[in-house]
Amino acid sequence: MSLTEEVELLKKIPLFANIETSKLKLLAFTSERLRYKAGDTLFEQDEMGTAAHIIMDGEADVIVKTPSGPLTVATIGKNDFVGEIAILCDVPRTATVRARSDMTTLCITKDLFFRLITEFPQMAVEIMRVLAQRLEATTKELAQYKQAGA
Repeated sequence: MSLTEEVELLKKIPLFANIETSKLKLLAFTSERLRYKAGDTLFEQDEMGTAAHIIMDGEADVIVKTPSGPLTVATIGKNDFVGEIAILCDVPRTATVRARSDMTTLCITKDLFFRLITEFPQMAVEIMRVLAQRLEATTKELAQYKQAGA
């Protein structure tokens, strides 16, 4: 994938939609493209995060540990952003992410990520929006689960 193609892909992600092209070129150029085979692990739950990933192609499962074993809580795909919680909050990874299919990601280091949200406050707002949507969905699922078990 060329730099121009990566920039066009980044423009389609709401997180980066309002960032000028020259900054997206810098992001694409300074980020690392990683390839994973189906079954490969991007990162494990409980490890400390050093980077976040934008999925450029393919799908991955988000898996959490439970007392009864691993549970897939979501499937993510092209244009999704994953791994940001650990680098935003300096907490261990909240889930394991495993490639469901062959996939390519754009890996953004913690330092680069913080530099971007400092320069582009609208990115921070978009991150909050995405995290709030995830929290709302999780809260609904927990309520449904609790009702079913009650």
